[in-house]
Amino acid sequence: MVSTAQKKALHSILASKLNKLTIPSSSSADGEFEFSDVFGPQTPSGAAPSSSTQIGTGNRNVKDPEVIHNRSHSFVGPSPRYVLSKSLPFNKETDCVLSESEEKEEGGGGGAEGSDGEIGSGREESARRIGPEDFEIMRVVGQGSFGKVFQVRRKSVDGVVGTADGDGIYAMKVMRKETIIKKNHVDYMRAERDILTKVEHPFIVQLRYSFQTKSKLYLILDFINGGHLFYHLYRQGIFSEDQARLYAAEIVSAVSHLHERGIVHRDLKPENILMTPDGHVILTDFGLAKEIDESSRSNSLCGTTEYMAPEILLSKGHNKNADWWSVGILLFEMLTGQPPFTHANRQKLQQRIINEKVKLPPFLTSEAHSLLKGLLEKDPSKRLGSGPKGAHEIKGHKWFKLVNWKKLEAKELRPKFIPEVSGNECTANFDHCWTAMPPNDSPADTPSAGAHFQGYTYVPPNPWLSAESNAESI
Repeated sequence: MVSTAQKKALHSILASKLNKLTIPSSSSADGEFEFSDVFGPQTPSGAAPSSSTQIGTGNRNVKDPEVIHNRSHSFVGPSPRYVLSKSLPFNKETDCVLSESEEKEEGGGGGAEGSDGEIGSGREESARRIGPEDFEIMRVVGQGSFGKVFQVRRKSVDGVVGTADGDGIYAMKVMRKETIIKKNHVDYMRAERDILTKVEHPFIVQLRYSFQTKSKLYLILDFINGGHLFYHLYRQGIFSEDQARLYAAEIVSAVSHLHERGIVHRDLKPENILMTPDGHVILTDFGLAKEIDESSRSNSLCGTTEYMAPEILLSKGHNKNADWWSVGILLFEMLTGQPPFTHANRQKLQQRIINEKVKLPPFLTSEAHSLLKGLLEKDPSKRLGSGPKGAHEIKGHKWFKLVNWKKLEAKELRPKFIPEVSGNECTANFDHCWTAMPPNDSPADTPSAGAHFQGYTYVPPNPWLSAESNAESI
């Protein structure tokens, strides 16, 4: 056996040889990587780390997005999970694994690229470039103003399809850079990617990869095929209080997790909540989410009008309490079949939200009435969940007295409704108008200003490298 001293000597020899290693430029004919592309820029011995290596993105001035007047669907959600210790920042160091098509738009094949390890599996992961060519498009499962969402399969790696913690089926969200820039949503798209690297929760979608080409941004997320909450609510008409209680509790748990990390979702609605094949709900679409300090307020007019809190419409400044209003609207819709405030005219709808009292139907229990009144309090400072106990005020409400929150978050509470899913590739719960589309990731114009999205790439931390680092320090 090799002694500890011999191991250290071998590590030292290896490190010295790596430092002397020269690798052809990435612009060379064989498509090899630069050392800094793979391992990041070298820091002189004893030098202080650059400020660009600090975790977090700092405060950014984000231009207000447009209000969403037409309700639209989101089509991503998780399957198996792995734990993220912390997010990766937007800087050159996180951009060490870039898509080959960053330099060559929609570059196919990836000829000289090495093979990639399995995400979160603990196996050795070779540094390589992840890009669109690594995924086989199966179907279109959604379309929005920025682009499309595809059901995709991770292509074979060393003869293995998928990953050690999944079946290789994912949702690929594709967004056109030119459209994002024109709509002034650059910072929101970056914030969505950053926020998704910071959250790990059983009822929140999991980010697997992000990368970019010259014309598009790509998010690879876990794919879930149980359908949207909106889809099942539309089919059933209304949910019973028992059925709605589990969904509402899982949503409260997810939102509470976001708030504990200083994140406000700001677009909670049934179309942004997916259902797993075993009947649990998953919160998705963080395109309007924002990190807001406890003492700060945002003045952005954003969201989907039916679910927007009065303080957002009045531009009084809002914080996490706005999410609890949206949870109240969601619960009301689950129990009655429609939001409490509706109108075909947008301005009149806004006036109703600001001025009218909520009319609670008599068929609901007194406990449901009490919870809805607390969540749909127009004064955000008096709203349930706004007090010093935060989400615990809601979790402790008498309507939730039957919920064991520890068992809930362990997914030990069995849902009363299980969606019909025939297999991992089933898309029967997605609208046929999308699944019937040709599954093409069509070309897009390249914007002239490409620096907007520097550092967008994300690949999970490599557990093998972490283990080697720890062994070296012993």
